[in-house]
Amino acid sequence: MTKKTSKKMAQTSFDGQRYGENLLFIFRRHMISMRKGFYLLVVPFAITAIPPLIWSTNLELFLLPIAGFSIGLIFFTYHLILWYFTIYIVTDQRIRQVTQRGFFGKDVIDLRLSKVQSISYNIPGFSGDVFHFGTIVIHTYVGDLIIHHVEHPVKIYNKLQDAVDNAIDSRGENEEISK
Repeated sequence: MTKKTSKKMAQTSFDGQRYGENLLFIFRRHMISMRKGFYLLVVPFAITAIPPLIWSTNLELFLLPIAGFSIGLIFFTYHLILWYFTIYIVTDQRIRQVTQRGFFGKDVIDLRLSKVQSISYNIPGFSGDVFHFGTIVIHTYVGDLIIHHVEHPVKIYNKLQDAVDNAIDSRGENEEISK
């Protein structure tokens, strides 16, 4: 198998895929959803940098910022893992939300496209417009699936609308065939 073929196969399948189900696209939240991780990287480093600035004659205190940065890096890595492994998979039959919970926990929610009533999106003011993130709300009969901090919400909204329309069209064709 060539590299291109193996890459294409990796992009067209996922864990838990059903027979005959086609992957349409995958998306994740915007990097801005990791801002807590960025704060936890910078704050320990900034706090531990203060003592060497005050008592600059004590050379051992210059190890404190290194320790603070190391602790911050651990917290940042944790949040990076949570962000990276939380994904949304859209197929021609369903939307699958895979949420990483800690290092080992995972929550999976499947939502059939035929159960979607409507989809809406919101861009939260100036920061959302500048950094291209927003919230997508998928309304169903049993409740709403709210996805915060979606990167390029207009594009994702349009792709989701197309997927739902195609699922409804194909469902109608299947019902006509069964009659």
